[in-house]
Amino acid sequence: MRSILLHVEDDDCLEARLQVALDLARAFDGHLTCMKSIQWEMGAVVDFYGLMAAQIIEATREQADALHRRLEARLAKEDVAWNWIQSDGFASQQLMRRSGLSDIIVLGSCDPLKNEGPSKLVGEIVLRSQTPVLVVPPGVTRFDSSGPAIVAWDGSPEASRALRGALPLLAKAGSVSLVTVVGEEEANRFDLPPVQGAEYLSRHGIACELIDLPYRAKSIAKAVMAAAADQQASYLVMGAYGRSRLSETIWGGVSREIFSDPPLPIFACH
Repeated sequence: MRSILLHVEDDDCLEARLQVALDLARAFDGHLTCMKSIQWEMGAVVDFYGLMAAQIIEATREQADALHRRLEARLAKEDVAWNWIQSDGFASQQLMRRSGLSDIIVLGSCDPLKNEGPSKLVGEIVLRSQTPVLVVPPGVTRFDSSGPAIVAWDGSPEASRALRGALPLLAKAGSVSLVTVVGEEEANRFDLPPVQGAEYLSRHGIACELIDLPYRAKSIAKAVMAAAADQQASYLVMGAYGRSRLSETIWGGVSREIFSDPPLPIFACH
């Protein structure tokens, strides 16, 4: 994971995801690309005379330049190679353009537009990108690649892709736990049983502990988060949006619940 793409926006999660991205770059001797987008299209669409749009664009560019100077001063003190990319357009479009030659995309769990619920940017990038995403909540002060790791396993193609994508991280983890949440209705639903996930990791020299959690009255998301807390995990690996995103939005789902308020960084793939 030597090519790290960081979404830059001056929101409540910026400091946390910047620190996580720096720790990742150090752990893998990587390069950090800071991606800042100038989202001016919305102002231009609603302003028929152009004057307000021009003012919004100018103010937005000034804010972006100030943020660039602030981060440049901060990154000058860090022992990490980095570059800054600033371009016009929606953040999702710009991140997708740069994701093809990135090993991981670091996003914040906060919605940059301060909407309620899980970040729409996270949902869009996780669904559309072939590159793994690391979702960082506010308040995280470091990312310990050598700490314990939790893998949420349900045997799905999404979980399998997440497991494969996380191999470089899991190889550095102090311990790996493959966690499944099983109730009577889930007993026969696995495409791939947990033991096959463990066998796959073992072929890459990674030992793991298999943990079965009873469903009981808890949600699957709460059970997985409780297991992560018990293991004092540094991060959680999970497949995201196994159901359609529309279905999760209407009825709720594990991905939506976890992305809404993650207590630790989430490594996710669709």
